Amino acid sequence: MLTAIIDYESGNLHSAEKAFQRMAKETGAGTVVVTADADVVARADRIVLPGDGAFPACAAALRGQSGLYDAMREAVEQKGRPFLGICVGMQLMATWGREYEDTPGLGWIGGEVVRIEPSDPSLKVPHMGWNDLVIDHDHPVFDGIRTGDHAYFVHSYQFRVDDPAERLAHVDYGGDVTAVVGRDTMVGTQFHPEKSQKTGLRLIANFLNWTP
Repeated sequence: MLTAIIDYESGNLHSAEKAFQRMAKETGAGTVVVTADADVVARADRIVLPGDGAFPACAAALRGQSGLYDAMREAVEQKGRPFLGICVGMQLMATWGREYEDTPGLGWIGGEVVRIEPSDPSLKVPHMGWNDLVIDHDHPVFDGIRTGDHAYFVHSYQFRVDDPAERLAHVDYGGDVTAVVGRDTMVGTQFHPEKSQKTGLRLIANFLNWTP
């Protein structure tokens, strides 16, 4: 079993690599590698797309690695390989990003990424720190995770999904803010599971052992 964490120079790869490798070892989920090699991505059993920074820059960096980008799309769209997007990697699953300029996403989850606008003016943007998850729809990645468990967020933009069934969890930050999206073999987390201690490690382990 091989899990590929895609390196397109737009993610916090060190902490993600360590967390995924730890949980793969603890659960017998095979090998985890960080790679920019399209051939490795093409043969991977699971794919992880991290992302830090602005949506347009991350989208351009990903598409700039043409072989890597094509291998990822083929693996997820045609071969149905389980996919996890993290932070901006999750936002890239959207139809559109509205940060700075309109930028097309992967189009895997219908919706758009827009700036967070809390109803309470005392709440600052970016949304940074711990927040309580609210589970909207059951999913295998939530095994052992429940509403009220904490996750760690750092973001100024949020994913507004078109289909409520594809918003798997949210948090309250002066209004509902999408925390997890998913459909078919794809799932994405706005929070950083690698920084979310027990909750995040459990989600990583669940993803590594998920058989859609």
